[in-house]
Amino acid sequence: MKSILKNFVIITLFTFLTRFLGFFFRIYLSRQIGAEALGLYQVAMSVFMVLMTIVSSGFTLIISRMTASYRVHSNKKATGSLVSTSLIVGLSVSVILCLVIFVFRNLFANLFTDENCINILIILLPSLIFSSVYCVFRGAMWGSDNYFGLCATELFEEVSKIVICVLILASGMSAIQYAMSVAWSFTLSCVLSAIFVVLLYFFYGGKMNKPSKIYKKLIRQSAPITGVRVVGSFVQPLVALILPAQLIAAGFTSSQAMSLYGVAFGMTIPFLYLPTALIGSLSTALVPDISMAMVQNDNDHIQKRVSSSVLFALFISFWIVPTFIAIGDKFGLLLYNNVLSGTLLQYSAWLMIPMGVGNIISAISNSVGLEVKSFFNYLAGEVFLFLCILILPRFIGINALILGMGLSSLVSLLLNMLMLKRKLKIKYAIKKDLILMILLSIPVTATVSFLSSLLSYVLPLFFDIAISCCVGVVMFALLCMVFNVINFDFYFIRFKEKHGRQLKF
Repeated sequence: MKSILKNFVIITLFTFLTRFLGFFFRIYLSRQIGAEALGLYQVAMSVFMVLMTIVSSGFTLIISRMTASYRVHSNKKATGSLVSTSLIVGLSVSVILCLVIFVFRNLFANLFTDENCINILIILLPSLIFSSVYCVFRGAMWGSDNYFGLCATELFEEVSKIVICVLILASGMSAIQYAMSVAWSFTLSCVLSAIFVVLLYFFYGGKMNKPSKIYKKLIRQSAPITGVRVVGSFVQPLVALILPAQLIAAGFTSSQAMSLYGVAFGMTIPFLYLPTALIGSLSTALVPDISMAMVQNDNDHIQKRVSSSVLFALFISFWIVPTFIAIGDKFGLLLYNNVLSGTLLQYSAWLMIPMGVGNIISAISNSVGLEVKSFFNYLAGEVFLFLCILILPRFIGINALILGMGLSSLVSLLLNMLMLKRKLKIKYAIKKDLILMILLSIPVTATVSFLSSLLSYVLPLFFDIAISCCVGVVMFALLCMVFNVINFDFYFIRFKEKHGRQLKF
């Protein structure tokens, strides 16, 4: 228990700093390059992330799980062979993918509504090779419980990207020049991060041994996960291709459609991932913890982790939602000078709840070997997303994306929770706490909205938002304490179970 708390704190501190830098960098970027350039970059990046998923998603998770299992038997030689073998496989796959895209670039160019996107994608390709190295060593550190090294690499990558991007951006650029410059900053940061993570791995005593026949086991275990995630990763590029086209069909110009897409994905949706600064920390710490428990057949440990983690995710998500619903429009105005981004944030704030809980459920599913079944649940949810963006843009414009994401997240979450319940024979016991949090959110939202409207007459926008946010989060936490949803005990958050026992992080 002390170990997972320590890991949680380390991950949270680093994640907060990384997200903090990334958050304000995105604000700078949106103001510097504009919505159209941001939209071009996001469209190209959505296709690139499919390639990144092929290279990294399955390997990173399997390396982590296998390293954690080797730790049970203190088999360091096997870990060294795993790293060497993974490097060979990862580099081979990434080089092949880069050659395919480069050779058939004209064919891939036809996928985009804007022909400039293919040039951005070509600039991003070298980062695929360096990312294959990056993910192998990070997976080994993850499975070894080296969370300081794991998080330090993420922070280094974010800082590198920011510094390089600020240095190469210049005023007076066109939209495509801005987008290409941002792509170059991403690629160069990947190069530096790959070098940094390799040095860090050996600094902490990591070793590489002669590759062995373990590559068969690696490919056999990672292929299903990679295949599942690759299919899933096609969702964002498909949305990037379909949504602007449907907006154009609804009467928007090409530039307006790309700007709306840039506002939604570049300015609004990143806000929805704020709870994962804490929830994601716990998810990262849970994977090797539950993987080791699976090897040891410790079902009681797994069930307690699931129950307490879901309640934690619910609380963190609800902690932020009322404030965004109340004054989300002012966030868009202050940070981006864009009213639409703030309005979309108000409409979409509730999405943080299923997204936050889904983050935890996904990590647990990966740890207990339910990736494939979880994927089919994910696909079931995505059906609703595509129905919304195909049918509704002509009626509600860009809001079709928000509605589709909400329905998708809810359906996938419910199916995954049911799947885990059957697999692990657990009871979530969250209905009462969920209803209480919903009810408590109503007075918090009303109070924050009323207070902000008063403060707007006497204070600048920044102080209006800062004071209103503080009141909102403190008020929600206090109400949760009064109604026995949570207890704060120094640096611990304890969630009460119905029978009086407490689960502690």
